[in-house]
Amino acid sequence: MATSKEYMAFILDQLSLIDGISHRMMMGEYIVYIDGKIIAYVCDDRLLVKPTKTALKILTDAPLEPPYDGAKPMILVENVDDKQFLKDLFEKISPELPAPKKKK
Repeated sequence: MATSKEYMAFILDQLSLIDGISHRMMMGEYIVYIDGKIIAYVCDDRLLVKPTKTALKILTDAPLEPPYDGAKPMILVENVDDKQFLKDLFEKISPELPAPKKKK
């Protein structure tokens, strides 16, 4: 099941308080970037963030789920209704993410 356009629009609205957010569609699912760094996937109407040390501390009880078959597990964010929580989460884990790879 691919992510619905309505769910993705909802997630983008929830992330609207965060500077530097962008996204790209890939095979019916979405990759979310912050300042060019991959921070989350939106797959099957689920928001999944990279399992950084800080994300694991903040989301201690959240399940780890792969965004798609064969992928590394990511943290399922269940509290997607709280814009301020998402802003704080994304801004705290962003510094731990690797810089985007330079294109040749």
